Amino acid sequence: MTASPTWDDLPLRPELRHAEPYGAPHLDVPVCLNVNENPYAPPPEVQAAIVEAVAEVATRLNRYPDREAVELRRQLARYLGCGLEMDQMWAANGSNEIMIQILTAFGGPGRSVLTFSPSYSMYPEYARDTHTDYIEVARNSDYQITAISALAAIEQHRPDVVVIANPNNPTGTVTDADIIKQILAEAPGMVVVDEAYQEFSCLDSSLTQLPRHPRLIVTRTMSKAFAFAGGRLGYAAAAPAVIDALRVVRLPYHLSSVTQAVAVAALNHADLMLAQVEHLCQVRDVAIERLRGLGLTVVDTQANFFLFGPFHDRDAVWAQLVDQGVLVRATGPDHYLRACVGTDDEMELFHRAVATVVASSTKGGSPQ
Repeated sequence: MTASPTWDDLPLRPELRHAEPYGAPHLDVPVCLNVNENPYAPPPEVQAAIVEAVAEVATRLNRYPDREAVELRRQLARYLGCGLEMDQMWAANGSNEIMIQILTAFGGPGRSVLTFSPSYSMYPEYARDTHTDYIEVARNSDYQITAISALAAIEQHRPDVVVIANPNNPTGTVTDADIIKQILAEAPGMVVVDEAYQEFSCLDSSLTQLPRHPRLIVTRTMSKAFAFAGGRLGYAAAAPAVIDALRVVRLPYHLSSVTQAVAVAALNHADLMLAQVEHLCQVRDVAIERLRGLGLTVVDTQANFFLFGPFHDRDAVWAQLVDQGVLVRATGPDHYLRACVGTDDEMELFHRAVATVVASSTKGGSPQ
């Protein structure tokens, strides 16, 4: 019997040989605050609408889905407003697939993408998977993008794609609209503003800049504020020519009939799906004050998560929180942990666990 091969036995691309699959830990604990989900399930009325939509589409699963997702794109344009039309919208399996499509169309061998670190940990993987050179520009000590550093890097590297997460993940910080306008004016290629957490912020969306900047792409997701992470639906707004470019590189029938149907059902009940957003923002702000009251530093955020610390050994603190039934994420800047906002009960358990860790630290028992 032939032994099972290892990667060393396979003709794997060299840059993948020591890589690990992306993913946050999934542990069976009472409080999971590590993947920035909306903790509230869709309301019963929306659940019923989704079930009805699935039942209807089940009668024609022998047929391929609408490869252009016309009705879904029409509903996404209606949700966003800003005068957008269906031909300015695109949708895919999460904003992850949207970003892969963008770099497949506008990046690739001999081309580059520029981002501002620390930022979303998948950005370098998108670049790697599309053979796009990856360039990072450091944010300042407050995790902000400065116009001076951004414009200098654009002038030096002339990137084919610039990506700005706004609000940024994992810090939750926001980039001023004037800085984005300056980047749009100077960037020689495409500019992507990743607004995955826009609904949690008081930012003016970059959607308003689309009429003036034909190389701008604004990406969004239904996974966060929309309480639709299991639906896997990301989308983009851009000029029709940009959308046509993404249509060229998409896989055939990339969005199933079920995905399209349930996403439309959710969009038809947008007010109910977003009903908890204001409350989550209030809980976030209270959590920040409570953590600061314990002597911790919390980065100002306009997302549904917050970065807190510093801890001398954040991995040890992470493990202590898990021991108390609370799962957060060890990601982003060294010595910091990230937690998203949970239900009221989950947040109370989170605060008790953190307080226990901090109290242990003052007694010399924790690596804070």
